[in-house]
Amino acid sequence: MEAAALIPESHKDLLEQAVTITLVTLMPDGQPQATPVWCDFEDGYVRVNTARGRQKDKNMLARPKVTVLAIDPTNPYRWIEVRGMVVDFNDDQEIAVGHINKLSGLYRGQPDYYAGSDRLGKEQRVMIRIKPTRVITGGA
Repeated sequence: MEAAALIPESHKDLLEQAVTITLVTLMPDGQPQATPVWCDFEDGYVRVNTARGRQKDKNMLARPKVTVLAIDPTNPYRWIEVRGMVVDFNDDQEIAVGHINKLSGLYRGQPDYYAGSDRLGKEQRVMIRIKPTRVITGGA
């Protein structure tokens, strides 16, 4: 197993603030698939959230190597690329829904992701932890 790479303090904010990231997974034929998602950063892991059965979920279950790209919305020349391995899929609904609610509060200012929606209970959420194995940054 590869050693974890460290996220530099100079770019950590791009994973901790409400910056929509691009999550790149691999399709069955090896073609990259990119999806804009929300994330947070905790205990050295990039965490994302999805619903079971979506393409990115299927891809990560079968092929756990992923890349995350975050671009500073105020300076497009400042960015961080995190290559990593999915190390955990947590589909305990208390944890996974709690996580998507946390992200919703950060990104939308709405701490209930499902507010105004009828999807609660109709999809199974999953929180995914990604261990960074290579980190590349641009800008200061």
